[in-house]
Amino acid sequence: MLDEAMTAIAENGLAALTMSALADRLGTSGGHILYYFGSKDRLLLEALRWSEAALTEERRTLLAGRTAPARKLDRFLQLYLPKGPRDPRWTLWLELWARAGSNEPLRTAQDELDQGWREDLAALLAEGGAADVFAVDDAAGRADELLALLDGLSTRVVLGQRGADRRGALAAARSAARRLVGGPE
Repeated sequence: MLDEAMTAIAENGLAALTMSALADRLGTSGGHILYYFGSKDRLLLEALRWSEAALTEERRTLLAGRTAPARKLDRFLQLYLPKGPRDPRWTLWLELWARAGSNEPLRTAQDELDQGWREDLAALLAEGGAADVFAVDDAAGRADELLALLDGLSTRVVLGQRGADRRGALAAARSAARRLVGGPE
């Protein structure tokens, strides 16, 4: 159900999605969906949590591996960035950001979802610093800077802005990471 909700939101946006249209796609009733989710905001949040849970497992496996910190950072960047325009996962993030400013429960949920990425990246940067691979004096601060940059690059790719694609975003992220934390070219 959440996979189909994510796809439907990515296709036309949350504002255009009706519970009855989603119910038709799922072969159920709009009332059934409302019973489980209560609102489109809740549906958005649960679809995003579901999507992020799979990425969290992948990210944690990556970070627990015996790979060198520089390689882990590169794989982290690849995992974070969208696959391309209208990437369903990233479309959910854009929808959440648009609503979170005026919705405290969504803002709190956004902070919780962001926290895992932030903590994992800070731990990776600290690991690389301890191994003298990265020049990092404030791993948490550098993680925040890099994530802000990644969010901006991702937004441009997902929106399909002229000249923005995954390859260019990844090159820019790698370049910025080298400037922020050092490491191999």
